[in-house]
Amino acid sequence: MITKRIIPCLDVRNGRVVKGVRFESLNDVSDPVSLAKRYSDEGADELVFYDITASYEDRKLFTDVLRSVAETIFIPLTVGGGINSLDDFDRVLKCGADKVSVNSGAIRNPDLIAKAAKRYGSQCVVLSADVKRVNGAFHVFAKGGREDTGMDALKWIRSGVENGAGEIVLNSIDTDGVKKGFDLEMLNAVTAIVDVPVIASGGAGCAEDFVTLFREAPGVDAGLAASILHFGEVQIPELKQILADNNINVRQI
Repeated sequence: MITKRIIPCLDVRNGRVVKGVRFESLNDVSDPVSLAKRYSDEGADELVFYDITASYEDRKLFTDVLRSVAETIFIPLTVGGGINSLDDFDRVLKCGADKVSVNSGAIRNPDLIAKAAKRYGSQCVVLSADVKRVNGAFHVFAKGGREDTGMDALKWIRSGVENGAGEIVLNSIDTDGVKKGFDLEMLNAVTAIVDVPVIASGGAGCAEDFVTLFREAPGVDAGLAASILHFGEVQIPELKQILADNNINVRQI
């Protein structure tokens, strides 16, 4: 039985963890280093670190904060934001990342996925897709969810996997921060067309939402969350116990 993963997400802006609703109205939450250590100690399976304004501001990811986070934790770390070249991959990996997440950079340069997979291996390349419904269709958005590319999300994700992406983070803009559950329709549509791990992002409001996620979208490998973990609404050990009680296989501390 595949072990399902619980992954906290740190959305970082100007060196601080922030959180909003549907990628807007960002509010300050905490220091990323202390929050990362807490999650590592509590039994998170992995950690995702996004410099969420790097692409929009057309700059490189802040590596000083990233290095401090990487030195503090003992779980796999995925890092994204402002990843536009192989040099960016190299820089982030040297700061302690285990995997690198690409989004806007891959939209601008689709060859980046294939080149990175060839150099570092597919297991290192994560395609993060910010997706929103537009007139009933799933569209890919760029620059932190600010720009509708007009691209069909399912075709884009499938091509990313064909080019070498070893994992997908599916960010539903429609459900982000709303806390009413994961976007099961979108997730099932994606898991039906790819054969790599898919991480669900956007919508977690309570522990039961994770139970529903893994039961009703069985192809999903991991659930990512921010608000409910940052503010202590759900504790990771408690969440994992609830999942285990519902016969969902998780790694215990």
